[in-house]
Amino acid sequence: MTSPHDDDRFDWQAVERNLTENAPDTNVVDLDAVRAARNPADPDDGGPVLVDSPAAQRSPRFTLDAVRTGQRRPILPAWLRSRAELADMMRWALGHLLHTTAYHLTRLPKYVGKLALRAPAGAWRLASGATRWVFDWEGEQLRQATSQTRDGELYLKLSRQRDRRVRWRGIVATFTLALSLAGGLAMLWAPTWAQWAVPALLVTLCGLAGQPADKPLLDTAVVVPRVARLTSDVVVRALAVLGISGISQAIAKQGSRAIAFTAPITRDGPGWRADIDLPPGVTAGDVIERRDRLAAGLTRPLGCVWPEGQPEVHPGRLLLWVGDQDMAATPAKPWPLLKTTGGFDLGRPVPFGTDPRGRVISIDLPYTNLLIGSIPGYGKTAATQVPVLAAALDPYAELWCFDFKGTGGLDPLEKVSARYASGQDDDTAEQGLLALRELRKECQRRAAVIKGLPKAVCPDNKVTPELARRKKLGLHWLVVALDEVQELFSHAEFGKEAGELAEKVIKLGRALGVILIVATQRPDAKSLPTGVSANAGTRFCLRVMGQIENDMILGTSAYKNGIRATMFAKKDKGVGYLVGAADDAQIVRTFYVDGPTAEKITNRARTLREAAGTLTGHAIGQVAPTPAARRDTLLDDILTVVPATEAKVWAETLTERLAELNPEAYGDLTRDQFTAALKPYGITTGQVWGTDPATGKGANRRGIDRTDITDAVAERNKRRGDKAA
Repeated sequence: MTSPHDDDRFDWQAVERNLTENAPDTNVVDLDAVRAARNPADPDDGGPVLVDSPAAQRSPRFTLDAVRTGQRRPILPAWLRSRAELADMMRWALGHLLHTTAYHLTRLPKYVGKLALRAPAGAWRLASGATRWVFDWEGEQLRQATSQTRDGELYLKLSRQRDRRVRWRGIVATFTLALSLAGGLAMLWAPTWAQWAVPALLVTLCGLAGQPADKPLLDTAVVVPRVARLTSDVVVRALAVLGISGISQAIAKQGSRAIAFTAPITRDGPGWRADIDLPPGVTAGDVIERRDRLAAGLTRPLGCVWPEGQPEVHPGRLLLWVGDQDMAATPAKPWPLLKTTGGFDLGRPVPFGTDPRGRVISIDLPYTNLLIGSIPGYGKTAATQVPVLAAALDPYAELWCFDFKGTGGLDPLEKVSARYASGQDDDTAEQGLLALRELRKECQRRAAVIKGLPKAVCPDNKVTPELARRKKLGLHWLVVALDEVQELFSHAEFGKEAGELAEKVIKLGRALGVILIVATQRPDAKSLPTGVSANAGTRFCLRVMGQIENDMILGTSAYKNGIRATMFAKKDKGVGYLVGAADDAQIVRTFYVDGPTAEKITNRARTLREAAGTLTGHAIGQVAPTPAARRDTLLDDILTVVPATEAKVWAETLTERLAELNPEAYGDLTRDQFTAALKPYGITTGQVWGTDPATGKGANRRGIDRTDITDAVAERNKRRGDKAA
């Protein structure tokens, strides 16, 4: 049998000719018959269905499997399911009630005066209204109009109706007046409070009756912004003006049906939430990068419009949240840990900021590392400060803080830090390198301790909050903050080794109680080694200018998936994308702790540490250990012990000569330490032919070329601006 879907064998012209011949003498074609001829197969019988047929446009059949895979919406709102959010809501409601009550109580004399001034007008309104009602004046105009039409029967009916009304209304008015006079006479023998209360009540009623329509009695205690409801038509209109060809073409063909709303638009906190499926081929990132135009299409301030992608569903799923108020204009919530009077357990989630809906967002510091990045001036140091201050309030957590910018952003933490350095000079960079070396050794020590613990105590071979509290084990949380770390990683002498050490620590320290908090304003391959950025479990990216910087901080393909910190505007300071703290990326506005407040927090933290006996290192004046080979003199000392006539020399020979030159600095220097001390200068050891003074035999051993030393000295002096040596 010939199939209607085989265009080579099926005679379409014959079908159309047959339809035309059998039709009435008109030019109307039965389109349903044509479609049926082209697509006779019934989809219920398993036959083929053309995509443009009515059967293909039919809604999918209801099935139990579809219900099982459906997403159940929560019965209770999020703020009722969270104890913290419920407590916050109750505090807000109580505060709102107290504020409103106090506001009106302070204006009570003003309200009394307004009522007294309006009472005469109100009394006149009540008296005139009662008179009009008693004598039925509201029907007078109709009666006069009837008399002019000379409709005598209708006029008599209206007159009799008026007489009945006036009669019984007069009786009611006379009874009410008599009762009022009796009550007035009775007030002569009433208690004093009643003699004042009744006139006050009458004045109040008359004052309310005399109130102008445009001048309410009560002032407004809380000004509530009035915003238009977010509807599907408004969203479709806003998406249509973005200039995205895929959306424009789909809307031109299908109208508003081109944009699918997977759930009803509902209130979500102080704003509206819309879950949207964009037309095929359009990604959420296409909309996110046009956030300013989207806000213009919605006629809302830019800080109210927050589009987010949901790549776990599919790239075209857009979550649009439109707030009632600009996020930048909304009063910032205080850091929750400011309200506490005691310490803080770092094993608990650290309050980090709030999302656009005003909900508190927390991060877990143990078992992860935090990477923070942005262009200068958008709150990077303030974001770094928040988790470090939380760690300071845990008396059993040790802090190492390094500010390579040198502006003092972390200075309040100096009084509680076991290691601390701040500056843009080489000394600060060297202190950071030495700290990373010590941190690498500390990781090795902790690994050995954990390996020796019984499985019953440490079943997962990692530091637990309980183990972190046992001082004898030395497995306390060790938090290392490196602000403006690009100054260290791009350092000419120390950058390469520092990057290698940081990569090892960030890979191994996660299970050992070592937590790195790294902040940078220049996230490129040289300033932020990929081994460091790739192994940071938690990332926070404030405003950046390009895709490369975005993905360096938030992870590969973040920009492609619609997680774009490039969308933040100039006024979005402190606002960024947080990745790794939850299953989905979150837009977070970090808590801001100013300098004086940070000083108060660290003063409390120091008191807690003194009581616990955990204040050590820099905080109590202990000097950090100096390197085995000092940076300032090592190269010069090598040139001192290696004459110009000796082109190459063994490493063992050099360590012996240096020990003789300065036993205090080089007495314990080994060959491996000597080799490591040369690495920051880019100097490596190689095979050098020499004669063993003990045996007199020649041999090849690891050594250096004196020319490499002189070149390194010249480069160092040039960089420092010194005169050539």
